[in-house]
Amino acid sequence: MERTKINILEGMDHSLGRVLVKGWVRTRRDAGKFSFMEINDGSSLKNIQVIANEDLGNYPDIQKITTGTSLAVEGEMVASPGKGQKWEIQADHVDIIDIAPDTYPLQKKRHSDEFLRTIAHLRPRTNKYGAAFRIRSEMCYAIHKFYRDKGFRYLTSPLITGSDCEGAGELFRVTSLDPAEVAKQGKMDFARDFFGQESNLTVSGQLSAEMFALALGDVYTFGPTFRAENSNTSRHAAEFWMLEPEMAFCDLQGNMDHGEELVKTLVAHAMDNCEEDLALFSKFVDKGLPKLMDTIIHQEFQRLTYAEAIDILEKSKKKFEFKVEYGVDLQSEHERFLAEEHFQKPVFLIDYPREIKPFYMRMNDDGKTVAAMDLLVPRIGELIGGSQREERLDRLETRMEEMNLPRDPYWWYLDSRRYGSVPHSGFGMGFERFLMMITGISNIRDVIPFPRTPGSIDF
Repeated sequence: MERTKINILEGMDHSLGRVLVKGWVRTRRDAGKFSFMEINDGSSLKNIQVIANEDLGNYPDIQKITTGTSLAVEGEMVASPGKGQKWEIQADHVDIIDIAPDTYPLQKKRHSDEFLRTIAHLRPRTNKYGAAFRIRSEMCYAIHKFYRDKGFRYLTSPLITGSDCEGAGELFRVTSLDPAEVAKQGKMDFARDFFGQESNLTVSGQLSAEMFALALGDVYTFGPTFRAENSNTSRHAAEFWMLEPEMAFCDLQGNMDHGEELVKTLVAHAMDNCEEDLALFSKFVDKGLPKLMDTIIHQEFQRLTYAEAIDILEKSKKKFEFKVEYGVDLQSEHERFLAEEHFQKPVFLIDYPREIKPFYMRMNDDGKTVAAMDLLVPRIGELIGGSQREERLDRLETRMEEMNLPRDPYWWYLDSRRYGSVPHSGFGMGFERFLMMITGISNIRDVIPFPRTPGSIDF
């Protein structure tokens, strides 16, 4: 008999007859001649109740079943007279796959997030994290569906690269050199390394995406990126996923239009397809989630310049930890004030000072600002960061000189401006930050299956 999933059972409005369910025991109790078990198979937030009676040949073994034990149960699916459940299984066969010992750490109580991070290999079995990672899976599908429906091509950009897209230098080096030999020589001889030059894990797939956008039109890359930033905040991780669309013949306004459509579509998809799991977060994590998602879907996002935002922040009576002044990059507290308190909806900021943005952003006519755009959302701050790219070769070379960037490693990037350059734009959306926004989870470590942070690479 084919295995039946619990999420399928919950959607039925008539008896399925005989079913086979495989999963893990959440609770078990004896009452008279019966043993009642709650089983979850990971397909749904809800459990299914299994009733085993003393006539079963292995009933004495069933009475020894503990929380965490894995089972295969076969029996009749019948309407349940109990409250809070539609169906139950009257078992005629219970196969005990593996008994969990009493040391199983997930008992029937609420565990702290801090504790669950120490057992990240088991936390998906809890209600909260099972729901979080089902939502993560569904949103990965939603991203690919959104871009396929719009005719974009998916690019698998390289994870190992010789380029530093952001120019910040916070990179994980990749090398095959023997550490002991390097220590003996006192330096790294990259000419003897695997690639014959310095290489690192990518911080962005953008530069690769630009090359393909200038050939295929509209593309996107979606995968892991890495940053060796020694930060222990709730918003940063060393390994995180980035969605990066790149669009040919697209200016800054079109870039913002695309970002707004993307976020609205993904939130609507989550509400339509993750209703049960989102309800858990609305009830126990952040009761304001339904209002936030309704705002995102039904209100137009605010758009204003960086200079206008600075003016609003300076005139506000809010006391910030970090000083607000023109020419300084905004901190999370400034971004959240604009999105949460002042406008109370998502906000696009554009036209940042050239000094605080990377070399590839298009210079505006004023010669002082670049065609950058950031999307700020309530609770999170920056969700999306992007720009119209500098398509003019002479301007791009000038910017690289100003920032002391060598041309040789970027010869291929400059070629794209030399041979049939066109206006194009794109952005990066932090996937984990999006998940934090729709679940109310406040720490990025709790929306990544196995988080990589400074001093932590367990699991």
